Amino acid sequence: MLLKDKMKNGQLYREFGHENIEDQEYEKEIERQRLNCKARMFEYNHCHPDNKKEKQDILRGLLGHAGENIWIEAPAYFAYGCNTYIGENFYANFNLVVVDDIEVHIGNNVMVAPNVTLSVTGHPVDPEYRRGGTQFSLPIVIGDDVWIGANSVILPGVTIGDNSVIGAGSVVTQDIPANSVAYGVPCRVIREINDYDKEYYRKGKKVNLDWQKPMPSLKGYILYNKVRCLNGSASR
Repeated sequence: MLLKDKMKNGQLYREFGHENIEDQEYEKEIERQRLNCKARMFEYNHCHPDNKKEKQDILRGLLGHAGENIWIEAPAYFAYGCNTYIGENFYANFNLVVVDDIEVHIGNNVMVAPNVTLSVTGHPVDPEYRRGGTQFSLPIVIGDDVWIGANSVILPGVTIGDNSVIGAGSVVTQDIPANSVAYGVPCRVIREINDYDKEYYRKGKKVNLDWQKPMPSLKGYILYNKVRCLNGSASR
């Protein structure tokens, strides 16, 4: 099986040292992609906060897809960038890390807290297989309207369903169904999102009826954070 097929099909592979000509060419291609990503992310992470258009242009030139109204706080890090597909109205706080050796799909209206890692790639447990850099990759899929809490890690092959919330500090090792509140190490479903959450935004904290007035949508939240960033006051 060719290198690119092993990568896409979840097989063990090495990124270098192949004898097959087609594999050697693919090695060169993915090395160029990695180097391009490092250069673009260096530019992004050192871009002045006033240069909003430049930051957006960098993301659109790097990512496989960048929807409307996305904002990623610097610093952020991608392995390839071109394998990550992000929908509309996406916000990620500081220190987002995406190890996208193969595809990462992120839906619309997704929010990511600080210090979150999404990694499609892992290594075998047996040390014999790990020698020489053997690894495997499985795609990650994040549904629409998902919120991922701070310091969480999403591991290879995980799908998180629409509307779900991943609590801070979680290590997500398996799929999380839609409309779930899940957290822990390893992450597990604690409960379903239900009518209680329409009335209370936090335990014992009732939703105030004027909550929509200053911020009608996630799009508004993203635009608001752009302004706060320019004013040097971005926080969470």
